[in-house]
Amino acid sequence: MTSSPNQHGRPHFAAPLVIGVLADTHVFAQGSRRLPPEVGDLFARLRVGLILHAGDINTRSVLDELERVAPTLAVRGNGDEVALQTTLPEIIDLTIGRFACRLLHGHQQRTARATAQHHASGVDCVVYGHSHIPKIEQIGSTLLFNPGSPTDRRGQPHFSLGLLRVTDSAIEPELILFADPRHLANVL
Repeated sequence: MTSSPNQHGRPHFAAPLVIGVLADTHVFAQGSRRLPPEVGDLFARLRVGLILHAGDINTRSVLDELERVAPTLAVRGNGDEVALQTTLPEIIDLTIGRFACRLLHGHQQRTARATAQHHASGVDCVVYGHSHIPKIEQIGSTLLFNPGSPTDRRGQPHFSLGLLRVTDSAIEPELILFADPRHLANVL
């Protein structure tokens, strides 16, 4: 699966495409938290062709792990290490099939949802993070999608990640909630 810039200079990916979506992994180089290998196994098993990470990655090794599964696009979050803060963009606009999508972290406004809403104009889908709250919401013609976090629940009852299945006619969002990463082996 390759990307090519479209007429607006955005990365463009052909549909149909299954996209793995993450945010807020908060894996620090010197910390004990790691991205569960079951996340990569799930994405590989589902033949994810693209991975989107909506920031607060914290260390480059997470992106390296995800890149081994599929091409990965990521934006910087407010908690990322300096190397990521200086190399990752704040927003990525991309096109998947006929759909315009925007990837951002979500820390610029009072709430992550308010930030996503602020950036919803002119796009079909906004993928965001920051709140650790998994959410699928339709605002007018725009899908707002927050995958939550696969590593840091922050008061949520489950860890979570997301999938976007994009066809020529629709973007179908799915949240995958789990209590233990080993449970991802049961996701079909």
